[in-house]
Amino acid sequence: MTILDHASYSATDVTIESREPLFRGFIQVEKVSLKHRLFHREDFSPLIQRELVHRPEAAGVLLYNDQQQRFALIEQFRVGALSDPVSPWQLEVIAGVLDGDESPESCIRRESLEESGCEITTLKHLFSFYPSAGACSEFFHLYVAEVDLPKDGGIFGMPDEGENIQLHLFDYSALEALLNNGRLRNAPVIMALQWLSQHIQLQQR
Repeated sequence: MTILDHASYSATDVTIESREPLFRGFIQVEKVSLKHRLFHREDFSPLIQRELVHRPEAAGVLLYNDQQQRFALIEQFRVGALSDPVSPWQLEVIAGVLDGDESPESCIRRESLEESGCEITTLKHLFSFYPSAGACSEFFHLYVAEVDLPKDGGIFGMPDEGENIQLHLFDYSALEALLNNGRLRNAPVIMALQWLSQHIQLQQR
């Protein structure tokens, strides 16, 4: 076994001394006091205190169409990017949080209709990952889907949930510039478009 197929330690190598709720709302924040095993030593770390942000599990999808040579991104205001030097309005893949025991695939199909009007039939899974494991428990599932894209973009979202989302359609020819001009500021959209870049290259061979 190597680090490639087996983690050095597991959750059993962490001792949680206490968990103190600090805030409960759409997100939850707690203070965790813990000790964890140290690398290549028999003992544990000193007592560590960390604030842990709990967010629901989430899923996202990049919509594209090889025949049309286009892909879709959405743009919406994000409070986390409030001080971003480019813009608090972020270009993203379609995404949302899982509702209860909803599967990532069901979440994506629902969100795609709400945020783009596009119906998804077939999904391809790319990665599942922690966007910010240093402080947040959110686990994100990233997919791509080839769909019939509309001729033009539009305004979508659920107004009763405070959503105001603009759908943008891009030609494949704009992909390289979009990946390199600094406009993309979040991990799922960058990862998805890097996949699309590789996909296009394979299609052209």
